Amino acid sequence: MRLGALLLALSLPLSASANGFTTLKGHGGPIMGIAVAPDGRVATASFDNAVGLWTGAAPHWFDGHEAAVNTVLFAKDALYSAGDDFTLRAWPSGRTLGQHAGKIMALAALAGHIAAASWDGTIGLWPLGDDAAPKHLTGHAAGVNALAASSDGTRLFSASADGTIRLWDTSEAAELRQLVRHGFGVNELILHEPGGWMAYGAVDGVTRIIDPETGTQIADFTLDRRPILALALSPDGGLLAVGDGEGYIMVIDTSQWRIASDFRATLRGPVWALAFSPDGETIYAGGLDDAAYAWPVSTLGEADPMGQSPRDFLRDPAEMSNGERQFMRKCSICHTLTPSSARRAGPTPAASAPSSGAARFAERGGSSPPRRSAPPTLRLNAAPSAPPLMLAAPLRRLAPRPRPSRAPS
Repeated sequence: MRLGALLLALSLPLSASANGFTTLKGHGGPIMGIAVAPDGRVATASFDNAVGLWTGAAPHWFDGHEAAVNTVLFAKDALYSAGDDFTLRAWPSGRTLGQHAGKIMALAALAGHIAAASWDGTIGLWPLGDDAAPKHLTGHAAGVNALAASSDGTRLFSASADGTIRLWDTSEAAELRQLVRHGFGVNELILHEPGGWMAYGAVDGVTRIIDPETGTQIADFTLDRRPILALALSPDGGLLAVGDGEGYIMVIDTSQWRIASDFRATLRGPVWALAFSPDGETIYAGGLDDAAYAWPVSTLGEADPMGQSPRDFLRDPAEMSNGERQFMRKCSICHTLTPSSARRAGPTPAASAPSSGAARFAERGGSSPPRRSAPPTLRLNAAPSAPPLMLAAPLRRLAPRPRPSRAPS
């Protein structure tokens, strides 16, 4: 019965209007990734370890990841997700297609495979069939952040924290060439084959359009904001949206290579995720808030930013006791105090439950604990047997490291 409901959710179109302001509420943590299917269904990836599949404003939750989910992808009549637990999963079954040695940041669909970009420095080509063996593309000197595949799936572009963009032959699992040596980590990629261009966004705030064959610069839209954390392309290729660490969404008209709008999308924090509706008239965004937001593109500059209601951890410290203040500052993004509170990723480190999530958290060496179907409870006066739990904030490439010398281009 449960599987039938999930299969139905994967097949239902989005019932809410795509022409007005939309808020998708229900997650218990920041929104790290958004994908929109051609029929309008929306998938969200969250720091609360869950994938949300939205039909209208009603979510269907896919639980199974044991850490934050970074990315979601509609492809091959299924939904795929990957995250900080190093796994690539297919829904609605929840089957693990592959596992890396580091967190997975991006996915791309190939012919018969799903490609996964990992911070273990490799790109995994994970077969959709049961008999084929996976392949790994190696060559990057640091974690891989983004992927873009050709329409036939034979060529794959990758962007890395090592500052390079590389082109791969997926059939031979071989690197063809380096297109870009940027000198700073590259976070995002978008390929538009019909237009003959590719866009990338980097840690130092660079937003650049290049020729995907030669790497030659076509246009530059770098502003004094960094890092670039999200890119999205409208279905017709006419609009390119850019999200940054300061909470802005810049929309570029690709027919004239000009900035069409520049919108402060958040009251606080970055824009981590962007996606367009199938008709290109609505843009979805996610960031520090527990909800995904959508605005009509035509009135983007007139819209209110997301995050109108204050987060619990932003309350005045003078109004809280020391214990409550420490909980709000360090723990509230993962844990709740009462079972009726919002969904969260954290365990229940109560002294009366030695086999609880806290113990499993310690056994895994401190990796993010599994998400619960019911919200966990944290007792501030308990003495858990596991080490104190500290918040691993989902910075996702937000704070650049000290700048290295720029590599030659």
